[in-house]
Amino acid sequence: MAFRNKFENSNDIGVYSKLTNTYCLVGIGASENFYSTYENELGGVIPVVHSNIANTKLVGALVAGNKNGLLVPNTILENEIQHLRNSLPENIRIRRVDDKISALGNCIACNDYVALIHPEFDKETEEIIADVLGVEVFKTTIANNPLVGTYSSFNNLGGMVHPMTSVEEYEEIANLMQIPISAGTVNRGSELLGSGIVVNDWLAFCGYETTPAEINNIEKIFQINKDTEY
Repeated sequence: MAFRNKFENSNDIGVYSKLTNTYCLVGIGASENFYSTYENELGGVIPVVHSNIANTKLVGALVAGNKNGLLVPNTILENEIQHLRNSLPENIRIRRVDDKISALGNCIACNDYVALIHPEFDKETEEIIADVLGVEVFKTTIANNPLVGTYSSFNNLGGMVHPMTSVEEYEEIANLMQIPISAGTVNRGSELLGSGIVVNDWLAFCGYETTPAEINNIEKIFQINKDTEY
């Protein structure tokens, strides 16, 4: 199932939250409606952790993670990383990334097996991503843009990419991810998929402006429906 939500007046919920198969992070400072949408669907299944990153609400834009681990920017405060360690399941590895690229969520798109990353990440960061998230890592672009986390979204069953993704990129991404890939939009035609959608293997949350047709497309591409077991 896909559920619509918004953070304050923003439909870019992926900027303010991060969803995986083992945890959900949400930025601090939104209305109760924002949190209840997540907690009503995820409560008792996986933890919903309220947190800021680098003293901002931009949790989804600044972190990258999956069922195995969580990557955070080197700008994260010590009390914030300690809060995450105390709140997330014990098996989740948390690691600071010391790279000139700090908006990790905008620059890493991953599921539990593969990560697509910004071509300008350095070699050490590439190795950290592979180790902490337990994934194969590939440098690439989507629609000729290095912000792969902004212009795509993946779970383990499917992936959605920017509508202007070239045929060559499309074929490369499908080959690297080894899952069905399709183009799509969110929030009434927006190509900012990573900003407008957070998804795991049984649920998706999307911006409030997302149309019924876009929701149907999201549920089809990510293979999430009422009968999904978790």
